[in-house]
Amino acid sequence: MADQHTEEKFAETAWQASADLPDFEPLTADMKTDVVIVGGGITGITTAYLLVQEGLQVALVEAGKLLNGTTGHTTAKVTAQHGMIYDEFIQHLGKTNARLYYEANREAMAFIRKTIDKHGINCDFRTQDAYLYATTPKYKMKLEKEAAAYEKLGIDGELLEELPIDINVKNALVMKEQAQFHPLHYLAPLVQTIVDKGGRIFENTTAVHVERGEEPSVITREDARVQANYILSCSHFPFYEGTGFYFTRMHAERSYVVAINPKMAYPGGMYISADQPTRSLRSANIDGEELVLVGGESHKTGQGIDTHDHYHALQTFGDDLLGIEKQVNRWSTQDLTTLDNLPYIGHLTSQTSEQNILVATGYRKWGMTNGTAAALLLKDLVLGKENRYASLFTPSRFYADPSLKHFLRENFDVAKHLVEGKAESSNKEMKSLAKDEGAVVRIDGKRKGAYRDKDGELHVVDTTCTHVGCEVNWNGADRTWDCPCHGSRFSYSGEVIEGPAEKPLQKEEYRMIESFMGNRAGY
Repeated sequence: MADQHTEEKFAETAWQASADLPDFEPLTADMKTDVVIVGGGITGITTAYLLVQEGLQVALVEAGKLLNGTTGHTTAKVTAQHGMIYDEFIQHLGKTNARLYYEANREAMAFIRKTIDKHGINCDFRTQDAYLYATTPKYKMKLEKEAAAYEKLGIDGELLEELPIDINVKNALVMKEQAQFHPLHYLAPLVQTIVDKGGRIFENTTAVHVERGEEPSVITREDARVQANYILSCSHFPFYEGTGFYFTRMHAERSYVVAINPKMAYPGGMYISADQPTRSLRSANIDGEELVLVGGESHKTGQGIDTHDHYHALQTFGDDLLGIEKQVNRWSTQDLTTLDNLPYIGHLTSQTSEQNILVATGYRKWGMTNGTAAALLLKDLVLGKENRYASLFTPSRFYADPSLKHFLRENFDVAKHLVEGKAESSNKEMKSLAKDEGAVVRIDGKRKGAYRDKDGELHVVDTTCTHVGCEVNWNGADRTWDCPCHGSRFSYSGEVIEGPAEKPLQKEEYRMIESFMGNRAGY
């Protein structure tokens, strides 16, 4: 969820470069409505679309621009094949729940197809087979287990020895008749329907808090108030956690995409590797130009190698496989993963005082179907209808295995970075920064973050994340400060780009610092 004050915009994606979306004014006055939805991605827009057709008054507020967050940065595969997940779900959640997860995503796919047909939406929707492949003996065995899980669950799939594309594999698993599309072209007509049906949409309106009650209110950064019967948190990370402590139950990962014109013909299909590092492939038609999206290289946010290296690795893979005539776009995205790999969709907590506050988050890397399934479930919860997926996705669930193990591991990782980040040294000096270079520096023994922009102006921030106090790290590819603990991200000047942090990094007056350092060094 991008903050309206963010100075450094995300890199433009192939979807954003080819879509024309309307602009909406920010919310400047108090209002009352039936439902207020926070977050203008696929979940928020689809939920608003569904509810206005039920005759409800709906207000949708987005901190930045509609579809400028995770939905605008997706690879947009519309599939129930979500990596090697079904064998794990059978082992940890049981066969019934594993099948329910599959059915929820199949129904989401069917809804998308039906909606496209209903409105005659031109969004390059194509039916494609989805392939999961292994390149090592270890993952060959894992895919065999996943294929057995498909058979147990009645999933239409098949174990293969080779792929339609020229990748040397040990084996592969196909899930047939999945799909892909242009997500912004799909969602733009839904936005228009919301407006036509009387829904209100507000951009550049950052929700920061909730006042609970029988008719709770969303409070914005500009102190505007939206009172409603229901509040739906459909922002990427929940803008309001209440007593849900979502930041302890999810971790954030970044991944990368390069969009290329290939030299060789693309054979069709959607592909993702079972092995690490992840490699993902799909085609896309953007303004009549056939592209291939090469994705992968996921890692925990704020951790790992120089982020430029991830793009380089994908370029090398794409060039070796298909040849690159031209690179058209590149971008990165952030995904949230829950303790048990199931999204959290439903009542924010089990507390009576928060029963009219609903949340949808933690889609891992599969937001097109999970986000749509979330919208269908949220609609039923608002309308008081039974939904057979409610107990599966409820945020109040807790499976002892693997949830407890993952909870301890994730929070140990947070503690480790909280301690190590404070002691981390830096050999970089602020005066040595070149234009368009950022780094952690030490100023009078204190850890600071410095970035010298393309005009030579220096931007200095305190590197202590405003969420729980971990130390952020520099992301050179996106020119952001990323937190390794819970995935908060800040612009080079310290403004919030991604929660759970709500407050910006503390800015330092660089002229005073340069003067102070110059006097000390005698230059």
